[in-house]
Amino acid sequence: MATAEQHYILPRGSFDKPVKILIVVAPYYKDIADNMIAGARAEIEAWGATHDLIEVPGALEVPTAIGMAERMSNFDGYVAIGCVIRGETTHYDTVCNDSSRGITLLGLQGLCIGNGILTVETRKQAEVRADPSDQNKGGGAAAAALHLVALERKWGAARKGVGFTPASDEYQIAGAAKGKPTA
Repeated sequence: MATAEQHYILPRGSFDKPVKILIVVAPYYKDIADNMIAGARAEIEAWGATHDLIEVPGALEVPTAIGMAERMSNFDGYVAIGCVIRGETTHYDTVCNDSSRGITLLGLQGLCIGNGILTVETRKQAEVRADPSDQNKGGGAAAAALHLVALERKWGAARKGVGFTPASDEYQIAGAAKGKPTA
C-alpha cells in the first residue's frame, strides 16, 4: 500500500510577485472533494499565493473549465480536484482517461496544472488520499501547480502563441501600398 512507501517531496518555493491559483473542483463525492480543497488551500496559502474556487459538474468538465479560465482570466496556475471511483461499467475508464488526457494536453500547451483528480477502486482509498492529515493529494496537486509556476517564472520567457498568427497591421498597410491583397 502507498502509505508504507517513503516519498520525496520537493521543498516549497517562494515568489517575488503575487501568484493567483484557480482550484477547479468536481464535487461529485462532496466529502472527498472538501478534504482535497482543504489540503489545496492550505498548500497555496503556505506558498503565499492566493486562490479562487469554482465547481463543475464532473471530472470530464474540469479540463474544459481550466481551458476557459486560461483564455478568459488571469490565473497563474490551476489545481484540478475530483474523484472517480470504479463502478460496474466502463464509464470509469472513460472518465479517468479523458479527464487526465485533457489536463495533460493543457499542460503541454504551457498551463501550470496540478492534477488532483483521484482515480481509485474504492471509497476508502479515496478517503485516505483526500485526507489532509494522511496522503493529502489536494495539497500535492496544489504544490505541483505552484512548482510549475515557479519553473515558468524561473525561465522568465513570455508565453508564445501557438498556431496561426494573423498578419500585423503594418504588414497589411505595406501590402496594400504595393497593390497586394490585405486580407
